[in-house]
Amino acid sequence: MLPCPARVTTHADLMFLEPSFRGQRSGWIEVICGSMFSGKTEELIRRLRRARYANQDVIVYKPKQDTRYSQNHVVSHDENDFNAEPVAHSSIILDVPAQVKVVGIDEAQFFDDQLTEHVQRLALRGMRVVVAGLDMDFMGKPFGPMADILSVAEYVTKLHAICPHCGNLATHSYRLVAEDDQFLLGDKGSYEPRCRVCYSMGNILDFRASKKSETS
Repeated sequence: MLPCPARVTTHADLMFLEPSFRGQRSGWIEVICGSMFSGKTEELIRRLRRARYANQDVIVYKPKQDTRYSQNHVVSHDENDFNAEPVAHSSIILDVPAQVKVVGIDEAQFFDDQLTEHVQRLALRGMRVVVAGLDMDFMGKPFGPMADILSVAEYVTKLHAICPHCGNLATHSYRLVAEDDQFLLGDKGSYEPRCRVCYSMGNILDFRASKKSETS
């Protein structure tokens, strides 16, 4: 008799990691990344709500400087929210209460570089750590500690927005305002998602869009 084949882990399995699948050790790191408006915080909130529904203790951290929607919540662009603790430095997350099973971290790109070390320590303590953030800044370069966290995470989900210029999957965050600071908090008036090609065309598309609105 032939042995039963090993079970293949599918994409559907990775979308529902909450209880952990058979053989999975208790602590791990998940990353939700993508461009602006790709639904990263929405997905983070979905996973955290499922964990809470499963009667797991959950705590969420966000960078203190992110006050766009709320001081004490993580809020998606669709206005879904979840209670969060604003912190000035990633070392604070090491003080998480021992009974907590799931740690959420939103806007991870705005944290200091020590975040990678700290989330690994939490995972070694048996916690499930769910990190959401931009993988690239407006210049198309790795953003803050995100590249390092992606390299040490067990599970990575890359989400995509839709490019408003061509309708293809958007992977980049194009800045619409004249500001060179990498850490510019913004919303739909400051950024738009773009595919690789439309992003590379830069402000040529801005000019075309303004001309189209003038003639319509």
